[in-house]
Amino acid sequence: MKTTATVQKILANYESETPGVKASLARMLMNGRLGGTGKMIILPVDQGFEHGPARSFAPNPAAYDPHYHYEIAIEAGLNAYAAPLGMIEAGADTFAGQIPTILKANSANSLMPGAAPKDQAITATVDDALRLGCSAIGFTIYPGSAVALDMFEEIAAMREEAAAKGVATVIWSYPRGEDLSKEGETAIDVGAYATQIAALLGAHVIKVKLSTDHLEQGEARKVYEKHGIDVTDPAARVRHCMQAAFNGRRIVVFSGGAQKGEDAVFEDAKAIRDGGGNGSIIGRNTFQRSREDALKMLDRLVAIYKGEA
Repeated sequence: MKTTATVQKILANYESETPGVKASLARMLMNGRLGGTGKMIILPVDQGFEHGPARSFAPNPAAYDPHYHYEIAIEAGLNAYAAPLGMIEAGADTFAGQIPTILKANSANSLMPGAAPKDQAITATVDDALRLGCSAIGFTIYPGSAVALDMFEEIAAMREEAAAKGVATVIWSYPRGEDLSKEGETAIDVGAYATQIAALLGAHVIKVKLSTDHLEQGEARKVYEKHGIDVTDPAARVRHCMQAAFNGRRIVVFSGGAQKGEDAVFEDAKAIRDGGGNGSIIGRNTFQRSREDALKMLDRLVAIYKGEA
């Protein structure tokens, strides 16, 4: 596999990493229709764990089958496919080598009592990722949770093991906690902070939500206003999150969230592109559509990230 100058420049930002980790990143960056561009579209399918099977897959019953997700990611020419242990195992042999995979190594569920701390259980290991041929592990942290420090320690240890074994780390950094308002979970000051925390924990790829122009923290608001930090439009907010990712030295992909209209999906992608983000990690907006509609939408997203739409 030959890498492009763009991908080589991205890999050069990971100055302490082993050739194994860089090779894992290169596999994802060079795969699919966006291969070599520095842009990525990843299909994540961990929603069955997070929200339950009917809420996740009933809108498109074909998506109950783990093979369906591999097939969509491969046919659409995506960079990678991310899922928990059981789903990766269910297609690991059939689709071996056909698309880079990311093993989601921790998960939560919506049956937990609302009063419980915002947390996730470790559900897979680095050795599972190696056994299944995965390019990376994925791990969620909840900055703002009462148990966030425990989550930071868990991924710090797992990331160290993964790096030693040549496996990259993707961190889902989702602000969530007892003192954060619902509006604050996607506030730009909180989102940029979450991006920075993931980078500081050693994430090779950071997954965050697109931010709103809301400012949650009083002390942060003073700084944003004093220094005139531009957060007025979606592209500006993406640009600010990229600043928080070591001034763009780390790969950042933005999640698609709940299913919405195609126009909204495309506008999000344009904001990510124009703000210098690396791409989309888009689950429900893909697999809750019919196969035909999902492939058409992903085709348009590829064109947007290539600057062709």
